[in-house]
Amino acid sequence: MSGIELTASQQTILQELVNSYRESDSAVKGERIAEEIDRSAGTIRNQMQSLKALQLVEGVPGPKGGYKPTAKAYDALQIQQMDRSAEVNLHHNGEHVEDANVTEINLTSVHHPEKCRAEIYLQGSMSEFEPGDTITAGPTPSAGLQIIGTIDGKDETNNVLVLVIDDMRAPVEEDE
Repeated sequence: MSGIELTASQQTILQELVNSYRESDSAVKGERIAEEIDRSAGTIRNQMQSLKALQLVEGVPGPKGGYKPTAKAYDALQIQQMDRSAEVNLHHNGEHVEDANVTEINLTSVHHPEKCRAEIYLQGSMSEFEPGDTITAGPTPSAGLQIIGTIDGKDETNNVLVLVIDDMRAPVEEDE
């Protein structure tokens, strides 16, 4: 991480701020973050003071105010800040997820076919995903890779779904 060491709580809060900000493109209220990550609004306010001191967030005053991530926040979370990133579709239990995008796929254990796993890094809220749910990610823009799997766990601090892979296909066309 760019020299800034964040606590797990700060990283979770900052990740949710970035996700919510990307969805709405406007300041995010602390109450919304608190609701998404199941923390109290007071905890969020306290952590935001620390994140402001680290220049990772800025406060926006007024009735439409809240918090916005700074460029330094994206750097601290190792997220590329792009005007428009490639869209990699995500389906959750067969339904397309409109407000989520796959930003990275790591195949963690392809050497053992019966225990093949993948880490799916998301941009978007993870609150609806639960272990046992079915996920389809892809196709990816360059290779046309599509991964179908079952959620084995999730890391909300890093916005990662851990899948047991049921099937992988490549190349897959966009409309499949």
